[in-house]
Amino acid sequence: MARRAVGGPGVKGARRPELRLPALERFEGALEPDGDYDGLEFLEADLAGQDGGGARFMDCALTGCALDGARLSRVRVLDSVLAGVRGVGTDLVEATLRDVEVTEARLGGAQLHGAVLERVLVRGGKLDFLNLRSARLKDVVFEGCVLVEPDFGGARLERVEFVDCALKGADLSGVTLKDVDLRGAASLEIARGVDRLSGAVISTSQLLDLAPVLAGELGIRVEG
Repeated sequence: MARRAVGGPGVKGARRPELRLPALERFEGALEPDGDYDGLEFLEADLAGQDGGGARFMDCALTGCALDGARLSRVRVLDSVLAGVRGVGTDLVEATLRDVEVTEARLGGAQLHGAVLERVLVRGGKLDFLNLRSARLKDVVFEGCVLVEPDFGGARLERVEFVDCALKGADLSGVTLKDVDLRGAASLEIARGVDRLSGAVISTSQLLDLAPVLAGELGIRVEG
C-alpha cells in the first residue's frame, strides 16, 4: 500500500510506503546468493562481507545490521524496513527497493548504480558518497537526513521530495528530473549539473543561493 503525499503547487507529491509487517521470525545464519528471505527479522546481524547477491527480501526487518562490504547486487527488497543499518562500501548495484522504509541509516560509499527505487522513504541518518548513477527513483522521499556528495549522474528522478534534509555537493550531471521538489531541503549545494534542474521546483531563497553557480554555468560575469 502507499499513501499519496500532498504536493505543492505545480508539482505532484510522492507516494510514501505504508508498511504493516507480519509477525517476524528471527533470522539465524549467513546470507546466500539468490536466497529467498520472507517474513524474517535480521536483528543486529553482522552481515559484513557476506554475499547475498540476487537475493529477495520480502516483509523483512533489518534492524541495527552491519553491512560493511556486503555484496548485495541485484537484490530485491520488497515491503521491508531497514532501521539503523550501517556500513561502508555496501554493494547494492542494480538492486530493487519497492515499498521500503530506511530509517537512521549510516552508510558510506553505498553503491546503488543502476538501482530502482519505488515508493521508498529515507528518514534520518547520514549517507556519505551515495552512488545512484543511472538509477531510477520514483515516489522517493528523503526526509531529515544528510546526503554528503550524493551522485545522481545520469539518473532519472520522478516524484522525488527532499524534506528537511541537507544536500551537500550533489552531482546532478546528466540527470533527468520530473516533479522533483527541492523546496523543503534544509540546505542545497549542487557541485555539478545545475543546468539539469529543469523538472525540479526550488524556493526563491534557494534560487538566490544558487545564483552564483547558475551565473557561472551560463558564462555570466558578475561584478560589484
